[in-house]
Amino acid sequence: MTKPNVLCILLNFCTPDMTLRAAEAALADLHALGGELVIVDNASGDGSYETLAREVAARGWAENGLVRVIASPVNGGFGAGNNIGLRMKMSNASSPHYFYVLNSDAFPDAGCSAALVEHLEAHPKAGFACSHVRGEDNIVHTTAFRFPSIAGEFVGAARLGFIDRMLPDAPVPMPQPHETCQVDWSAGASMMIRRSMLDEIGAFDETFFLYFEETDLCLRAARAGWSCWYVPDSRVVHIGSVSTGMKIKRRMPSYWYDSRRHYFIKNHGRVYAITALFAHLAGGILHRLRSGIAGRRPQDPNWFLADLVTHAATPYRTSSEDRL
Repeated sequence: MTKPNVLCILLNFCTPDMTLRAAEAALADLHALGGELVIVDNASGDGSYETLAREVAARGWAENGLVRVIASPVNGGFGAGNNIGLRMKMSNASSPHYFYVLNSDAFPDAGCSAALVEHLEAHPKAGFACSHVRGEDNIVHTTAFRFPSIAGEFVGAARLGFIDRMLPDAPVPMPQPHETCQVDWSAGASMMIRRSMLDEIGAFDETFFLYFEETDLCLRAARAGWSCWYVPDSRVVHIGSVSTGMKIKRRMPSYWYDSRRHYFIKNHGRVYAITALFAHLAGGILHRLRSGIAGRRPQDPNWFLADLVTHAATPYRTSSEDRL
């Protein structure tokens, strides 16, 4: 049996030291598979590309094409940056069987990538295999999800237990699986992707600058008959939000609202998108009423509902160039 080729993609934006740490962990795990690594610097503009290229050469990783460093001319976002890697071949010019998309702040445990490949090899119609993710504090991250829906928007915004019990299959986050299982989509922190599936459905939609791009890709795959799997035997440590700074932001950036709206309109149409918006607003108002009665602050970021409404009134754009 031919050994599958695996090409790992690390997307860097202004975090070269963290990316090198992730590269070291990925290379150690990929060694048994004979995998290779592409680091894409997403137009950081802070000397990241030069630092990465210098360190990769100094560590001997550039020999025989084991690691390549690519400079993107523009920062087109998560999907556009990863698409540069998804267009790459192995160093011997062969096409990879699998692409391993790994966040630059994610560090695979031993056997992580092998478990994902093993699952995909055993399930020919599986397009994605995704890892169990935990933080450096060993707290498990929720990474198994259902596709967003009108009901999911209402339930997720309301955060009321009796509504959750009435619509148990609506929330986007799923109960944390303990066994390998099929999911609608999973976070792209550690995701093995079948190349032949991408040949059929295409890569990431570059209209999404950040957020919803892996959800959209998994939905397109599902509609074409491919499945996504959560594989808890594959484990990574993920710090999270290092390059985006979202851990310290108190207000959602405009590109989150852009991505959310594009996802609903693209995949379900404008009427569905408007209905989903009103469902979220209704749930959000219930949450605020409950929070006010209990004397608690709402759990949403600052100005969230106001920003959601304001953004809904802005012109709908589909070009990723508008977001640069």
